[in-house]
Amino acid sequence: MKRWGLVGLVALAACAPENTSYRGAQGGACPGITAGALTDELQELAPPGHPDEDGREAFIIRYRDDGVSAASRVHQLGGRVTATFRNVPAVAARLSPQEREALSRDSSVESIEPDQVWHSLNTSTLPALAFASAAVEARVPGESASGLRQVQADEVWDLDADGLPDPGRPTGAGTRVCIIDSGLDLEHPALRDAVVASRDFLDGDDHASDGVIGAWGSGHGTHVAGIVAARPGARLKGLEAGGLVGVAPGAELVIARVLDLNGRTQMSIVLTALEYCASQGARVASLSLGGGVASKTTLQAFQAAYAGGMLVVAASGNDGTQGVSYPASDPSVLAVGAVDDEDRRAEFSSGGPELALVAPGVDVLSTFPRGLGAISELDADETQPVSRALLYGPTGNKVAPLVDCGEGESMESCKGSTCSGFIAYVRPGYLPLEEVMVNVMLQGAQAIIIGDETAEGGPRILAMPRRGRWVPTVTINQAGGTLLHRMPGYNVRVSVTPADHTHMSGTSMSAPYVTGVAALLFSAHPSATPNQVKEALVRTARDLGAPGHDEGYGHGLVQARLALEALSHLP
Repeated sequence: MKRWGLVGLVALAACAPENTSYRGAQGGACPGITAGALTDELQELAPPGHPDEDGREAFIIRYRDDGVSAASRVHQLGGRVTATFRNVPAVAARLSPQEREALSRDSSVESIEPDQVWHSLNTSTLPALAFASAAVEARVPGESASGLRQVQADEVWDLDADGLPDPGRPTGAGTRVCIIDSGLDLEHPALRDAVVASRDFLDGDDHASDGVIGAWGSGHGTHVAGIVAARPGARLKGLEAGGLVGVAPGAELVIARVLDLNGRTQMSIVLTALEYCASQGARVASLSLGGGVASKTTLQAFQAAYAGGMLVVAASGNDGTQGVSYPASDPSVLAVGAVDDEDRRAEFSSGGPELALVAPGVDVLSTFPRGLGAISELDADETQPVSRALLYGPTGNKVAPLVDCGEGESMESCKGSTCSGFIAYVRPGYLPLEEVMVNVMLQGAQAIIIGDETAEGGPRILAMPRRGRWVPTVTINQAGGTLLHRMPGYNVRVSVTPADHTHMSGTSMSAPYVTGVAALLFSAHPSATPNQVKEALVRTARDLGAPGHDEGYGHGLVQARLALEALSHLP
């Protein structure tokens, strides 16, 4: 039984000072070792939803008329307007309790609602565990082609099967795709030539970098953008040239940064970005974020985007429930869930009656901020079990005796450990994984291998807090765990090296696959409407699960070639 359940590493917010351990640990620690996170959150000036020092909070104020003078009315009462909208009669503003009370008495005000906090939907912010299939063991540096084949993208633009777009085939060229996310590594070699416009809605400038001065963001937006439009032939650290290609490798990217360093944003920022995307001529917008609820304002905003010629694609959510996250569940948005590379529904993929399609979302290889991705190698008794480095973890090459630390539940769990160094092998237990890591590090572990001898499929995709003192850590699958269980005392090697790409899992990865396929269709048929493209996508999807539409798979797995053929026959 997987007793870590859906626990990742991102929940850690405590500090483990030198020579101390988490509550419940026993025994002593090796001298001079510091282990654990400094803080789980990277601090920013104004976290979304946080009251100002003077008590002001964020609201959406709707007016009964067309909203033209709404901003001036809010200003007159002392409110601080943060956004005005073209497509809905509303403004976003930060209000004191007194200002809110005054506005509520204004007969022209229809409603005052909280400016909801939304967040990214991926395994580094929502700790859903993901399992890849055993086929991952046979993958090579060009493994991104696996997802392309699943959605038939290669059958649209790579008819000679050389891995490169064929002249004259639809590649997304001439079609603008808006990535509403955490920003981008704008100098990434596989993406820099794809960007035609960008806007940072947090910093208020036109440089939508994934991060701020001195600190990278989550890499979420860079990973999403690469799935859509990574250019072939780019030389990436840790990957052979040409080994990474997007679904629509000719699409033009419009980057809208709305997520802060911790993957959070506010509804008003997303709606403002949506209008920006439309103003830049985007035909498709990709939203790998959610966590909100529908309101009259959001319903009107997404309907206006759809009616204006832009198809919005959104991730269904990662909590595995029969409830599609908002805004994916909006009637004007195309909701996408996740399957693995054997077309099985991912255990984390949220479903429901609003789910339209599924796409690859398990162990997906894509671009990541330069040098912040990682590739791992594990050598044990002349074998190399498949492994995955933890997101945001340190790099390094460690060779030392393997010590079985069981569940790492205490400071006495690593029998035979030594302060001169060892490599810890741990398995799921009742403690949060971050506490287990600190326990074994304080006993002298120089690297950590996380195994699960009960789980089938590939290694888990886990994330580590982005600040603090950690050691190189990898996850392995069942086959690797079975091998290591027999090897305590033997020397093993754990190697984690920096790369310009990484693997991630989540419906955040699935949505851009469908976004890319939609871009291919718009590229081939520039006059097509969002409704025509949507109908082609859902009617030609490969049915999975129960016959017909179902809440786990929607209409099925998106199929680019079949959708393109169907669109070609429309009047």
